[in-house]
Amino acid sequence: MKYLKKIIFISIFFASIFSYQSCSVIKDVTNALADIGKLTFKIDNISNMTVAGIKIFEKRSINDVSTSDVLKLTAAYATKSFPADFTLNLLAKNPNDGTNGKQKTNAIISSLDYRLILDDVSTINGDIKSELTIPGSGQSIVIPLGMGLDLYKFFNDRGYESIVNLALAIGGVNSSPSKVKLDIKPTVRTSLGPISYPSRITVIDKEWK
Repeated sequence: MKYLKKIIFISIFFASIFSYQSCSVIKDVTNALADIGKLTFKIDNISNMTVAGIKIFEKRSINDVSTSDVLKLTAAYATKSFPADFTLNLLAKNPNDGTNGKQKTNAIISSLDYRLILDDVSTINGDIKSELTIPGSGQSIVIPLGMGLDLYKFFNDRGYESIVNLALAIGGVNSSPSKVKLDIKPTVRTSLGPISYPSRITVIDKEWK
């Protein structure tokens, strides 16, 4: 009988520990999901855009393109290749700054699976090359994402001049990122391991997502 009581006591003891640990894990998961869910993103601007080696970021309109540059662009278009390179500056904000009685928490983004959308056309996919730390300061930080794609591949049906005008609208002197969207799925490193957002986010320039 004593042996049986001992077995029952040990079983209850370990069951209690398991239950406590399970509740603790669930609480940690819930807190982790809540914290990463507070991260927000917004497109800031497009910088240093070039097309076929031409510095589009220095041009206001197609009239600013010199004769020699026009020759380079038309030659590139004739070969059915219109390579573009630019930096998409993505803003990220972590509001877990320790106010309202909550713990200040830095967010470590281990992956930022993204798809670039230009003028509502889905183009290239990519990811960050290394982890990013978003400090729990409530202030936004800039994440520069290098982009390289062939505009001809995605917009050849629009014609030469339309593609050049699109490039100017995206990355010229008077450009606006309004024609640019970034479809992302962040993964954040936590003490419980990497946790991904449950769904993808479409980031734009006009509001935080």
